[in-house]
Amino acid sequence: MERNGENPWKRNVGLFLAGQAVSLVGSSLVGYAVLWYMTLRTGSGAVMTAFILATMLPTFFMSPFGGVWADRYNRRNLINIADACIAVASLCVAALFSAGSGAMWLLFLCLIVRSLGQGVQFPAVGALIPQLVPEEHLVRVNGIQTAIQSVANLGSPALGAALLKFASIQAALYVDVLTAAVGIAILAFLVKVPARDAVIQKNASYFREMKDGLAYTSGRAWLKMLFVFAAVFLVLISPVAFLTPLQVARDFGEDEWLLMAIELAFSAGIIGGGVLVSVWGGFSDRIKTIVLGAVLLGISTIALGLLTNFPLYLVAMALCGFSMPLVNTPFQAIIQSRVEDAFLGRVTSVWTMITTLIMPLSMLAFGPLADLVNIDWMLVVSGAATIVACPLMAANRALREIRV
Repeated sequence: MERNGENPWKRNVGLFLAGQAVSLVGSSLVGYAVLWYMTLRTGSGAVMTAFILATMLPTFFMSPFGGVWADRYNRRNLINIADACIAVASLCVAALFSAGSGAMWLLFLCLIVRSLGQGVQFPAVGALIPQLVPEEHLVRVNGIQTAIQSVANLGSPALGAALLKFASIQAALYVDVLTAAVGIAILAFLVKVPARDAVIQKNASYFREMKDGLAYTSGRAWLKMLFVFAAVFLVLISPVAFLTPLQVARDFGEDEWLLMAIELAFSAGIIGGGVLVSVWGGFSDRIKTIVLGAVLLGISTIALGLLTNFPLYLVAMALCGFSMPLVNTPFQAIIQSRVEDAFLGRVTSVWTMITTLIMPLSMLAFGPLADLVNIDWMLVVSGAATIVACPLMAANRALREIRV
């Protein structure tokens, strides 16, 4: 593929995103289907906690290995191998359920395998995109990917519930196998991946390479500070991400349609923000785009804490979702464009670990606090803190070297 050719790279990236979208639909659908299945069968908070742990912790622990592999080996093959392993696990569990041998622990095993696969996929996908996309278009492509993910997440809860109502849990697993096969085929046979230089010593130990990746991250002040601000923003948005359903139930009522409405508004906002970023591309100074998104996020979070009119609350929720791609996609583009290819997989794995673990850990504090403090005021404080963090990021000395 001619990297600098206009049409070839766009077609190539379009095929890549299409294949990932198909695979994502199946993954998101089966995730919600399993969640609804467990909820209906057990009604247990402990089981829901176990569900969250099974979907997050394996990704966290696998990501460092996935990062090393993404720097060592063919990234396209890694993505497909991970997808294939997830599909095989889904197929085996579906077959056992179809034969009448299904048990809850099999679903947990399937979730763990899926989470391990994502620990390999996420660093590989993050490192592969810069191989396919010219640097000046990274923000736009990441914005498109964000919008695609939001579209998939928008319909998956309803589709997962429909499959459970009119079919079975194994039907959702079979759909996942089918979509994974389509995604694998597109990436394997239609997407052309430019060759990259051999950039890592494959005879070195994994832990040595992980250590080198961490040393690379900690040895660059701009990268370290970028991750620090990312962690701060993730902590501050945790109340919005996890506590707004509880807030709505307390402030507006416990009708199911209210909870569905806020999820739809948030997802619609993310889609809108992703589309804007994909068309606009953001400021040439990507830190400015992050700061703009974070300010909007802070304002909308404060509004969620103050508004007592539910339609206006939905507008604030949509604005909150709209701001997310303005923050997330420039973060990703900075990493993809500034980190050397030899370390990109490992640095992306650090990013994956941060995004996977910070928010659940934050809820260890925010969750119990929500029973002692009014959630409205928690949102006001976290929104105000988000706005305060923005000028600190804009003025940070270490980040000056990556600013245009």
